Amino acid sequence: MRIALLAAVAALCLSVTVLAADAPAPTAAPVAPASTGTPPPLTDFLKRDAFGTIKLSPTGEFLAATVPLSDRTSLVIFRRADMKQTGHVTLPENSHVASFVWVNDHRILFSVARKFGELETPQGTGEIYGVNADGSGQGGPLIGMGQRAGDNRSHLKFAQIIDTLRGDDNNVLIAVASDSPYTEVDRMNVDSGSTIRVARAPVRHAEFLADAAGVVRFAWGAGDDRQVKTYYRAGADAPWEAINDEATTQRIVVPVGFSADGKTAFLQSEQAQGPDSIDAFDVQTRQREIAYRHPIASPESFLYSPDDHSLYAAIVQSGKPTVVYLDADNKYAKQLRAIQAGLPDAMVLPASYTRDDSLALYVAYSDRIPGDFYLYDRSKNQVAYIASKANWFKPEMLAEMKPITLTARDGLSLQGFLTVPRGSDGKNLPLVVNPHGGPFGPYDQWGYNPEVQLLASRGYAVLQVNFRGSGNYGRDFQHKGYKQWGGTMQDDLTDATKWAIAQGIANPHRICIYGASYGGYAALMGVAKEPNLYRCAIGYVGVYDMPVMYHEGDISQSRSGTNFLDETLGHDHLESISPDHLADRIVVPVMMVAGKEDQRAPAKHTELMRDALLRLHKPVDAKIYPGQGHGFYKQADRIDLYTRMLAFLDRNIGADAGKAATTPASH
Repeated sequence: MRIALLAAVAALCLSVTVLAADAPAPTAAPVAPASTGTPPPLTDFLKRDAFGTIKLSPTGEFLAATVPLSDRTSLVIFRRADMKQTGHVTLPENSHVASFVWVNDHRILFSVARKFGELETPQGTGEIYGVNADGSGQGGPLIGMGQRAGDNRSHLKFAQIIDTLRGDDNNVLIAVASDSPYTEVDRMNVDSGSTIRVARAPVRHAEFLADAAGVVRFAWGAGDDRQVKTYYRAGADAPWEAINDEATTQRIVVPVGFSADGKTAFLQSEQAQGPDSIDAFDVQTRQREIAYRHPIASPESFLYSPDDHSLYAAIVQSGKPTVVYLDADNKYAKQLRAIQAGLPDAMVLPASYTRDDSLALYVAYSDRIPGDFYLYDRSKNQVAYIASKANWFKPEMLAEMKPITLTARDGLSLQGFLTVPRGSDGKNLPLVVNPHGGPFGPYDQWGYNPEVQLLASRGYAVLQVNFRGSGNYGRDFQHKGYKQWGGTMQDDLTDATKWAIAQGIANPHRICIYGASYGGYAALMGVAKEPNLYRCAIGYVGVYDMPVMYHEGDISQSRSGTNFLDETLGHDHLESISPDHLADRIVVPVMMVAGKEDQRAPAKHTELMRDALLRLHKPVDAKIYPGQGHGFYKQADRIDLYTRMLAFLDRNIGADAGKAATTPASH
């Protein structure tokens, strides 16, 4: 199985198109008119990406790529000249190569994370492994749980790479959480794993930022109180100085990078109202001022020069993502703008560079492009297509995702996305309202979404809205959702649905609400709170009984998790916001799906919701899949899930249902 996979990956990489220097810049494929032909099969939307991340080795001799499999993520290494596989790493089930870096010309260090369901956020194991480009040099972790190479200390809890120390091929900086109450920074040998302590944080559970010389200058972290404290120091021997305490300022401030001259540090700073800012912090005077602030969205991520790791740009997700250049004259900024100009309909981001800047790898994505990789050769001024994450799709086969803005009933501005079937006039359509999970922190973004595209390919419009509580729009926007389960968070979804009706987009008699995790809760709460608005509801690995959240599942198993529930859910009137206690108000068909091994949203929630509906003789289709967690890994179960889901939608709001839907359902 693994050999076949690697052969397929190599075959993809061998498909190369070179553009001459004087040829037109690469362009995204145009969107063709709607076709009456058969839409792509369900299985095309459920295939794993061929690649996750691809990176060049420092000399450009090799390429390394993560390869997602059904229940794990592997690492594959190729020689670029002939795309022959030279090495690979395959992990046990539920284990994933979370991140990797080339630390010298022939060696990679990588971290490992575990998750037990498709929708879970991978949790790092704290282990760092190594592998050489030829596949040798593997073994146990260089540093990891309960061990430390070349050191007498034990019971290590967690380690992660924080800096690759440019100019030093033998060592990296790692953050280490061990028996010490405070996180420390070690310099680790990339071959032996031996370590030397170089810094210690003044705060628990710390993260760190080093300058261009590899000196740790910032530390920030939080204890069980979840209040982030941030510290700065002028040099390796200087004392730590507190520059922000969330408990006092009611905002989180974290460093994100340095300027090229090292005189300015950039901080991402929450504000009392609106999105986060990027602040310029003068390292001499300790004064800071706002360098950039978007009117709607917070900075999502940042771009750094590979030579000195100086910060030159930020990515902002407001509608379609944009690059904000903080140092427009940076040579990497200029190169990115040139590549981006050739792909105006896609978002282009750098993936890696060779040490001498002769080669650069870029990835382009959009709502209809899962991810295409391009190699830029500076000496030839040529761009070569390398590979696609999902080459079985062509952009003209998929539907456009359009950013939208609407106003909630209390005047709050909400951002979201509308996807309508390709070739549709966008009017009087069956609609699936699709709330995201979380709910606090995650948010819907513009880009390829296989689930949304699957629904659109079957004739449904899909509405996604970043209700209050979502991330990306600032501290106040997120905190507006606290203790609003079933309250104003739910009202935002209702208001978005009514907006789609008022705009003529949605047929008011053919609307269903579907979501996963918190989205599953919102789907069931939606049909309980608004029994006349939706014709059906689908909950996937959802939570439906709020009191159960305090004693079932992995969130309640830690003090910080319990504190999180206290802060965001509360203890008052939990039954009144629990869909299983409101089953008498639900009058439309319900479908629910859960994984028997789900630790985040235990199957007990689905069982309680199912039983509450059955006692009242309500129409419910519930299935619990053995061996599955928070989101399904097994392909057979995923195919079964979406086959049943499409059939359920078709019965209730699909073409056949639409023929009979001339009046709202009688309630």
